[in-house]
Amino acid sequence: MNVKKGFFFGLLFAFFALGFIAIQKATPDAKADRIYKEIKVYSPYKFEKRMGGLTIVDTRTGTKEKPNAADALYRMDELDQKWGRNHLRVEGNQLHVLGENNQTVAKIFIQDKQERSWLKKFYGI
Repeated sequence: MNVKKGFFFGLLFAFFALGFIAIQKATPDAKADRIYKEIKVYSPYKFEKRMGGLTIVDTRTGTKEKPNAADALYRMDELDQKWGRNHLRVEGNQLHVLGENNQTVAKIFIQDKQERSWLKKFYGI
C-alpha cells in the first residue's frame, strides 16, 4: 500500500471516529422508558418542530425557548428535572404527579428497583 492510500484511509478513519464521538456527546443518558413516557404526559414542556431545529414550549405560559440543535435534548432534560423536583413525589411503590396546587393529578406504579434508582438519579427524588 502506498503512502497516498494510507493517508486517505487514516483521514477517513479519523473523521468517522470524530463523528462517532460527537454523536455520543450530543446524546443524553438513557431513561427508564416505561415510567419516563408516563411522566412525560404530565410535563408542561413539549418539543415543537421548526425549520432550524426544535423549539421547547412551556404549555403553562406559552413561552418558547430555541436552543441550538446540539443542546436541545440536554435542555429538555434540565427543564424536566427542574419540574420533576417540584411536582413528583415517591410514596411506597407509587409515584405521585402533583399539579400546580400540590394536588395529586396521577399515580404511577414503580415496577422495580431500576425505575426507582432512575427516578432518584434523574429527578433527585
